[in-house]
Amino acid sequence: MSAKVSFTAMEHASREDYDLVFEHERQEMQGQAARIIHWLKTMDGDSPYQISRLDHCLQTATRAQRDGADDETVVCALLHDIGDAIAPANHSQVAAAMLRPYISDKNYWVLLHHGLFQGYYWMHYYDQDRNARDELRNHPYYQDCVDFCANWDQTSFDPHYDTLPLDHFIPLVEALYAGTPKPCV
Repeated sequence: MSAKVSFTAMEHASREDYDLVFEHERQEMQGQAARIIHWLKTMDGDSPYQISRLDHCLQTATRAQRDGADDETVVCALLHDIGDAIAPANHSQVAAAMLRPYISDKNYWVLLHHGLFQGYYWMHYYDQDRNARDELRNHPYYQDCVDFCANWDQTSFDPHYDTLPLDHFIPLVEALYAGTPKPCV
C-alpha cells in the first residue's frame, strides 16, 4: 500500500504531505504520453466519416509534418481531436487544456479555437454564421488557426491519402510529454 498524507483538509497539511502528493503527481505525469496514446487508439472505431477518428488525427499530423511543421505543431495536429475521446461537446478546449503546459501560446490558441474555425465548413447548413470565427480576426494567431483548419484539419478525411501510422508519431508524443510542464495560470 502506498503512503498517505496525514491531513483530511488541505489547510492542515505539512510540507511532507505535499512532498508526497507532488511525487505522486510527478509519477502520473511520466505516464501521460502512454495514456494519450491509449486514448488515441480508442478513436480507431466506427465513425460516420470514411475513416476513423484516429485515422483523421493521423492524417492531420501527416499533412502537418509533410508541410514542414515543427514537432510540437505535428503533435498538436495529431492530438487536436483527442478531446473527442473524453468530451465531444467541447473537444477543442479539452485538447488545448491537456497540451497547454507543454506547448507554445500559438499552438494552445489554435487548439482551443479550431472547433469554432472548423465551423466555417458546416455552420451555414444549419442556419448559423459560418464566419463566427471572424469575431477573433484581430487576434495574432487568427490566421494560424485558419491555416491549420484549411490545410490540415478539414482536408483529412480521405481514405486514399497515404497516412503515416501511429507508431511514427509516438516518439514525438513521448518527447513532448517528457518536457518540463509550464505553470498554467
